[in-house]
Amino acid sequence: MRIGYYAHHHGSGHCRQVDKLAALLSTKERKQLTVFTSLPSEAYAFTCIEEQQIVRLRAEDERVDDVLKGRAGEYWQPASLHYSPVGNIDIQKRSRQMLETIFQRKIDVMIIDVSVEIAMLCRAASIPYVYVRLPGIRDDTPHLNAFAGALALLCPYPQVLEATLTPSWVCQKTLYLGFINNSKPDVSPYRDFITTLMTLSADNKALKALLASDPIIVTVIKGYGGHEAIDKKLPELRRLLPTAFIISLGPIDHDKRRYVDIATQVDDVTPFMHHSDYLLMACGLNTIAQAYYCATPVVVLPDDRPHQEQEVMAQALIAQGRALSWQQFVRFMRDDRPYTNPDDPIQTQAQDKSDDVPSLPYADSLPAAQAFMSSTMTYSTAKSWFNEWLLPQLTLSPET
Repeated sequence: MRIGYYAHHHGSGHCRQVDKLAALLSTKERKQLTVFTSLPSEAYAFTCIEEQQIVRLRAEDERVDDVLKGRAGEYWQPASLHYSPVGNIDIQKRSRQMLETIFQRKIDVMIIDVSVEIAMLCRAASIPYVYVRLPGIRDDTPHLNAFAGALALLCPYPQVLEATLTPSWVCQKTLYLGFINNSKPDVSPYRDFITTLMTLSADNKALKALLASDPIIVTVIKGYGGHEAIDKKLPELRRLLPTAFIISLGPIDHDKRRYVDIATQVDDVTPFMHHSDYLLMACGLNTIAQAYYCATPVVVLPDDRPHQEQEVMAQALIAQGRALSWQQFVRFMRDDRPYTNPDDPIQTQAQDKSDDVPSLPYADSLPAAQAFMSSTMTYSTAKSWFNEWLLPQLTLSPET
């Protein structure tokens, strides 16, 4: 089949997700993908999808000449839409651009990641779609309508992290793809990690003396979507662990640099994840996907996101024993005892600071995503795919 993928423009995570899915296909099969997004090309560089496969949509921002604002009063706003300005020429043109491209390229099924408005556009135009369902409490009418209108729902995380408040029919209609990591990480030996730290430090002599004392290494990983909340914890982290070696990866407030030993940005966080004693991070899906299969204990500080997206993910990780809350971390440190979870098969592979690289079940959920993507290339029509492959994967039927 020919697949269209709508990637939302907030952050690069949605484009990154389709890139990871495309990597599961052969080079020839990837040509069957078309990506629709209003994210500019400089914001994310695709690795598995060529530019001619990407349809750059107009932005959907409000305009001064709109007849009605995107979020109007109760009696002017359809309950099935979050955002729907009236008379917006940009939205009119992007909608036409999408529909014409779907028709011209003979796209069989759309994957929507994420937009209830695009979902309703597809359903009204009789275009089959599956909908990517993110973490959080998404029980509002627009989301439930988008879920109901889909052939199925896709979750880019394991079922064990599902929110307890999710309606049962939504779970029954969901394919859980798990965290998608396309390859086992290439973890450098510990001595190489230390060499890397030396290149990042302005004072190698002081760094060498500090590392000689075998300190606790804490790596703080941040993105550009809300690092201020984590930065506010840095003074408390330093007071809690005055002799620790603290690394900040990503953006950092200027006045918080004095609380860390190294503040930098790197292309690959993998060695930091595997050779640190603790990781401090928010709960963005892409970062958590990497950290989930790492033996290093994770301390989560969820960002404030719509629908409690990161809070719900943090709660699930903590409940499963795959993460600590800030309060739990503080308690362990004040009790002067390291955190280990004997019930966690990943963390029980205790790390020592040697050159041995741990062998981890990094991609144990990859078969679900692989099976899904392969199925889209096995069937030639949406109807045969839906009836013969997709429906048998679900515990819900159209007659329910």
